[in-house]
Amino acid sequence: MQSSLSLSFAAPSPRSRLPPAAAAAAEPSLSAPISLRFCGLRREALGFTPLRQPASRRAPAPRVQVRGRGKVTSASLSDNGSAPRSFDYDLVIIGAGVGGHGAALHAVEKGLKTAIIEGDVVGGTCVNRGCVPSKALLAVSGRMRELQSDHHLKALGLQVAAAGYDRQGVADHANNLASKIRSNLTNSMKALGVDILTGIGTIVGPQKVKYGKVGFTDNVITAKNIIIATGSVPFVPKGIEVDGKTVITSDHALKLESVPDWIAIVGSGYIGLEFSDVYTALGSEVTFIEALDQLMPGFDPEIGKLAQRVLINPRKIDYHTGVFASKITPAKDGKPVMIELIDAKTKEPKDTLEVDAALIATGRAPFTKGLGLENINVETQRGFVPVDERMRVIDANGKLVPHLYCIGDANGKMMLAHAASAQGISVVEQVTGKDHVLNHLSIPAACFTHPEISMVGLTEPQAREKAQKEGFEVSVAKTSFKANTKALAENEGEGLAKMIYRPDNGEILGVHIFGLHAADLIHEASNAIALGTSINDIKFAVHAHPTLSEVLDELFKSAKVNHPVTSSVSEPVAV
Repeated sequence: MQSSLSLSFAAPSPRSRLPPAAAAAAEPSLSAPISLRFCGLRREALGFTPLRQPASRRAPAPRVQVRGRGKVTSASLSDNGSAPRSFDYDLVIIGAGVGGHGAALHAVEKGLKTAIIEGDVVGGTCVNRGCVPSKALLAVSGRMRELQSDHHLKALGLQVAAAGYDRQGVADHANNLASKIRSNLTNSMKALGVDILTGIGTIVGPQKVKYGKVGFTDNVITAKNIIIATGSVPFVPKGIEVDGKTVITSDHALKLESVPDWIAIVGSGYIGLEFSDVYTALGSEVTFIEALDQLMPGFDPEIGKLAQRVLINPRKIDYHTGVFASKITPAKDGKPVMIELIDAKTKEPKDTLEVDAALIATGRAPFTKGLGLENINVETQRGFVPVDERMRVIDANGKLVPHLYCIGDANGKMMLAHAASAQGISVVEQVTGKDHVLNHLSIPAACFTHPEISMVGLTEPQAREKAQKEGFEVSVAKTSFKANTKALAENEGEGLAKMIYRPDNGEILGVHIFGLHAADLIHEASNAIALGTSINDIKFAVHAHPTLSEVLDELFKSAKVNHPVTSSVSEPVAV
């Protein structure tokens, strides 16, 4: 769930190949699916099914030779067998998480005969162990914070008795939401004509995949194009013993089997921050353990500093920075969880903590074992499948593997559910004849704390480093939620929006927001970056009053551009 993420890698444990995840959102039309997504899941996740296009009207999959810009990109079969001359499917996707789901729906829209292979359950990490259930828990924590804030309620003229919660009821809310979305996704893909094949998918040669359950005979199918969308699993550093009860990963935490009095969270990125919001709202004390010298290292420093003042300091949270948890032992025989800390630089022992539970939130690792990549001469790099800017898989000799793509967490370009979906759609565009390169700098990210944090593009330090290398100036514009009528009406004036841009041509380099509904506000900025819209154009857009969107309106209007122009400012950037 990260944007400029600090990623940790290790060999994941064997399990079903599932992409990471995100929340669901609805789209307006029932008969003409469009590519509007929130966290990668489309309106089909809520049970709305578009009309299926008759098979007779579907366009056949065209034969495509994708060209790079100005040159033909070479590809090699690497002498790993011969490709079949006819195919069972136009497209086979290994992994039915957010990335695979988005690719499958777009493929059907393009008239491709499509199958998706899933080794566990449809929805992947997102729906079952990620964004969907976590947002259910965060919805509860948000309500609890409102009901527990006497100052906030008094300012609104409200009087409420002491708030309480039922732990099992909260857990059931998260589980029921995941079950509903999973069922709707499965039914929608079936209704659209996507074949859902159950089993572990393995590539056995060029354009050939086998799948099947353990103990049963494998089935072999052929496909003109194959997409790997196997996602990731929680990364657990060496020396940490996970028992699933007192030492847990996010997979276990989302079940909310207990609310410990004192829990240590290893890692202060998106996952750690969101769970700190949940646990402290439900009454736990939290201790962060962060290897770097500051909390929230992946955020813009100014936004991170403000977020720490609001999300960390006033709550029952303390922290240790610049340390590793070198060893964590689960609670047993009446003894608490033991955490041994060492200095991150010197590796000298620093401290020992005794807590009720520990949550390991040190990022995610790609799940790519058992894919059969050796059968097509592909070697992973720290577990990731190597790809080019068009998500085409690269073999051990540096050549492209024809008709094979990899999207989402498995390629490591940007470990976000909606990024996986966008990559999948980009691949489908390519295999149906339209060259497409995704601009990853236009993909937003969000942390659903209370208040929320969101961002797109470069942080200020990244932008200044880029400016120094390329020889241009950088300016920064800011606006406060305290100047927004809607935020003040909600008594939620704590917040900041920040834009990093080029004053010479009005190019938006990055936008960062901390405040009420920041996750919803960021998309105006991300779309501007994706479309190459300059500040000079977008500052004339009209925003309804009074709304939170005026925070962005004021931000754009406050920017000072030296030479106003009204045109696209740059070509899309491939990452």
